[in-house]
Amino acid sequence: MKLYVGNLAFETTENDLQDLFQQHGTVSQVNLMMDRMTGKSRGFAFVTMGDATQGNAAISALNGQDLSGRALTVNEARPREERERPYGAKRSFAGNRR
Repeated sequence: MKLYVGNLAFETTENDLQDLFQQHGTVSQVNLMMDRMTGKSRGFAFVTMGDATQGNAAISALNGQDLSGRALTVNEARPREERERPYGAKRSFAGNRR
């Protein structure tokens, strides 16, 4: 089960999240979202738990819990929505060089 974890302090690391969520079950993956330009945390992450029972236990225990002075938002991750490209572009133009 994939979980969304929001309202993270910018100092929070993947290891911090691994340790926190491991108290509630098996953690198979932690993805802390980073800003491409600055390399700093964007303040949210995705944590993949072993199964739905463990994921629901983590949601119940950690949603609203304080971590580094911030109340965490923890819920089940929604599927990523496709975004429309500007001006209806459907392909890359990089290969059109002669």
